[in-house]
Amino acid sequence: MLIAPGSKLLFIGDSITDCGRARPVAEGNEVGNGYVSLINALSGVLYPASGIRVFNMGVNGNTVRDLKARWRKDVLDQQPDWVVIFIGINDVWRQFDTPLRTEQHVLIDEYRRELENLVRQTMPHVQGLVLMTPYFLEPNQDDPMREAMDVYGQAVRELAAANNAILVDTQEAMDSLLEQMHPMSLAWDRVHPNQTGHMALALAFMRAVGARLGG
Repeated sequence: MLIAPGSKLLFIGDSITDCGRARPVAEGNEVGNGYVSLINALSGVLYPASGIRVFNMGVNGNTVRDLKARWRKDVLDQQPDWVVIFIGINDVWRQFDTPLRTEQHVLIDEYRRELENLVRQTMPHVQGLVLMTPYFLEPNQDDPMREAMDVYGQAVRELAAANNAILVDTQEAMDSLLEQMHPMSLAWDRVHPNQTGHMALALAFMRAVGARLGG
């Protein structure tokens, strides 16, 4: 696995990452009940001697603007070895569920610019950076919100390639489930997944960082 033994692995994002984590800083058994907790468990099972410390700094409802405002305190001041950024769902969603509140909308140019700024601030201080694309649990790629989410996901892919960051394509991971499952069997709102969806996210992350999953 690319993450060295003893590393401090920090996740930051929105509600998909938060999942009831402890405040102000969540580590180990306090990282909530979502994909971060599953990654913590998988790391312990697959690499029990690694001593990897997993931290969760997700906050419900966050967009890339919110990450920008708390980046120093919640990321850089924590001095992580690896940082995982999973942001973008609310940046898109607010354009659809609150279309008249345009001041809340993070359009693609701002999203790309601010995410790139966070990446460039962080890269000199860490051993590795992981970017996770946003997703929408909708198999119809012509659906307006799915179409928009794919644009934001493409921006993440391009930033990962340009900055030598590891990419986790969460939309691809979810699409593989949607080939056999209805979106509402994974998430009633097509965004907040059940444990099956969270496990798909966790496994996609572990594969991206080179974990040996067996089989």
